[in-house]
Amino acid sequence: MEAFALTQPVLLVLLSLAEQPRHGYAILKDVESMSDGRVLLSTGTLYGALQRLLDNGWIERVEEGETPRDRRTYRLTSRGRRNLQMEVERMRHLTKVAGLRMARKEA
Repeated sequence: MEAFALTQPVLLVLLSLAEQPRHGYAILKDVESMSDGRVLLSTGTLYGALQRLLDNGWIERVEEGETPRDRRTYRLTSRGRRNLQMEVERMRHLTKVAGLRMARKEA
């Protein structure tokens, strides 16, 4: 998962976890909110993305007290935060290039 553009669902999951640790349902709702309702992740998409992120060391499970047995909470690792920052920088650069090219076309 290193060194290439992230899919929109994975990017939104990482952005959700950048703010605070969350469990699966909270991530689904946060992604929906961040995208103004344009992205509605299925549970299969969410848990597939979470598993890949776990496997790559970008997120980790957090043990919480007094929670239902099947509710798992996740948080970004330092590796995940670093890779998210790189992706945000890549997107900033791409947006800048797009703006410059669009301005040339309009001139």
